[in-house]
Amino acid sequence: MEERFITLGEFIIKKQEDFPYSSGELSRLMNSIRLASKIVAQKVNQAGLVDINGAFGSENIQGEQQQKLDVFANDVFIQTLINREIVCGIASEENDDFITICGADGNNNNKYVLLMDPLDGSSNIDVNVSVGTIFSVYRRISDSGTPVTQADFLQKGINQVAAGYVIYGSSTMLVYTTGNGVNGFTLDPSLGTFFLSHPDMKISEDGAIFSVNEGNFNQFEQGVKDYVAFCKDDTSKKPYSSRYIGSLVADVHRNILKGGIYMYPGTTSKPNGKLRLLYECNPLAMIIEQAGGKATSGTQRILEIEPTELHQRVPIFCGSKNMVDKLESYL
Repeated sequence: MEERFITLGEFIIKKQEDFPYSSGELSRLMNSIRLASKIVAQKVNQAGLVDINGAFGSENIQGEQQQKLDVFANDVFIQTLINREIVCGIASEENDDFITICGADGNNNNKYVLLMDPLDGSSNIDVNVSVGTIFSVYRRISDSGTPVTQADFLQKGINQVAAGYVIYGSSTMLVYTTGNGVNGFTLDPSLGTFFLSHPDMKISEDGAIFSVNEGNFNQFEQGVKDYVAFCKDDTSKKPYSSRYIGSLVADVHRNILKGGIYMYPGTTSKPNGKLRLLYECNPLAMIIEQAGGKATSGTQRILEIEPTELHQRVPIFCGSKNMVDKLESYL
């Protein structure tokens, strides 16, 4: 079969051999994510036609105004995973605490926990800008058959079994890795099927795009300011292009395809930055590294940071390896 006609379902089955210890659970988990993402994609495409835009009327644990689509996407992913009894626990950016999933006997023998940002950039829906879902999968460390504990979720990024994102834009794409490279699948809406469209995705070692919210420039540490100035004034070639969408998945996705660096540094008012380690930085760092790039907090490799709380924030700089190396030389 030609590679362009490989579906996500066929690809998942084919890649099961990468996991000699697998019992098919991870494959079923990925299939559940596939289903939930198609439901969310359909609702995103209806924005403006149905009452799904705007604020929901409550705040999440981070004190951020929840959007209606945040709540919808969160419910869809959680219910899809619970109904199929695939994971033993879920943690979401939209929930105060993790969710323990138990069977009728109060136990759960499943291997995996899932962490997610169900709809990153949802405030951009009203202006028709791409948004996304980010997910991260770990093997539980608590005893099988017992309820999950917080320790199952507070694992370093290097322990991730799988990570990925779905981008809802001009087309819907699902990009994921299980530690053996990165592959992207595009949804054919006429068939309701994801097809392999971007096999073995790689990010170039060099790039010419830098992505940062320069509105915070005066609050950046001096090294970040100096690097931004370098990007604008590098005399060895024409200045880099500044491209910042404000939707994390869209910015990172573009830089993977085009080459570039994404930066969300700490500021004087928010020294730990804005992005969450477990729901955003770890899964995207795994994808970036698997694609040949680099991800750092400025002082430490993202995937080696020891989490201390579910909603922990960290600065992040990720993308083309040489660009991140250059940034680090300024810090």
